Amino acid sequence: MAAHRKPRQRSIGGHTARTAATLALAGAATATGFDGTGQAEPQLTPAQVKAKVDKLYQEAEAATEKYDGAKEEADSAQRRLNALQDETARKQGGLNTARGTLGGFAAAQYRDGGFAPAWQLALSGDPDRYLDDAALMERVGDRQAATVSQVREQLREIEQLRGAARVDLASLRSRQAQLRRQKKIITAKLGEARRLLAQLTPQQRGEATGDGAVPGRASRSASGPRDTLEQPGSATAPNARATAALAYAYTKLGSPYVWGATGPNAFDCSGLVQAAYRSAGISLPRTTYAQINAGRRVSRTELQPGDLVFFYSGISHVGIYVGNGQMIHAPNPSAPVRLAPVDLMPFAGATRVV
Repeated sequence: MAAHRKPRQRSIGGHTARTAATLALAGAATATGFDGTGQAEPQLTPAQVKAKVDKLYQEAEAATEKYDGAKEEADSAQRRLNALQDETARKQGGLNTARGTLGGFAAAQYRDGGFAPAWQLALSGDPDRYLDDAALMERVGDRQAATVSQVREQLREIEQLRGAARVDLASLRSRQAQLRRQKKIITAKLGEARRLLAQLTPQQRGEATGDGAVPGRASRSASGPRDTLEQPGSATAPNARATAALAYAYTKLGSPYVWGATGPNAFDCSGLVQAAYRSAGISLPRTTYAQINAGRRVSRTELQPGDLVFFYSGISHVGIYVGNGQMIHAPNPSAPVRLAPVDLMPFAGATRVV
């Protein structure tokens, strides 16, 4: 009988050990670097930070305009829904009244026993009076038929109103979901921009956000005086309404940028434009991509004070032209409402609303 031998255990040496060691070294190199310290994220230069932050702000502003549009549509859907619910309640009140009238008719017929007119005439102690009552009942019958018709019509109208309300409720919920998505995008991009800016010194941050001394650009602190800024009158607006809109915009220099805001103390870019022209008695759409179609298109060479100037291929930013190649705009969360050159960003078009 052959002796039973215990299988020999393989040593961790040899090929298996070499493979394990190789993987371990590779993992260690990835995790700690060859010098044994954690491998840090590459340090960006101030210029690289500025480029990344500018891109993040532009993407956040594009998302902000979509948020503004979705909010406008959600508010409109909510108003329609409220109106439909109010109208439904009024119709329901009328329906309840008509039903009560029909109930009265039914009770009266039950009390009368539903006798045929000939028998009621025969049993009546006062046939002449019964004939008068019979004529009245014919008229009551006509009113009863009209009430039944009214109830049917009101039921149909109420069902139509409820159907319209269901459609508007679905629209409202869709817009609210879109608002949540855009808010998440905006918050993430602005948070990343803040993280990048925090890596810079105060002077570098000022240069990256445009608060540093930049030739040809007016600058100010968020709460500082306006005596360093170009004042109204340097270029004449073509009419009273454009003048009024510009005057309003000048009073808002230094106001903070807040996405979704339309004033009076904070603005996003399209919110500032809308508020300025609202002060001049002109109603403009809420978003940049709607505002560009709110007036007559003009070329860059035709610009006059009060014209709206738009930027980027997605029409995601807007300012109000003030003359001399300058505009007033709400830039981004790192800078307040300010004057800036029109050539600061990629020009996409201009519109004259008055």
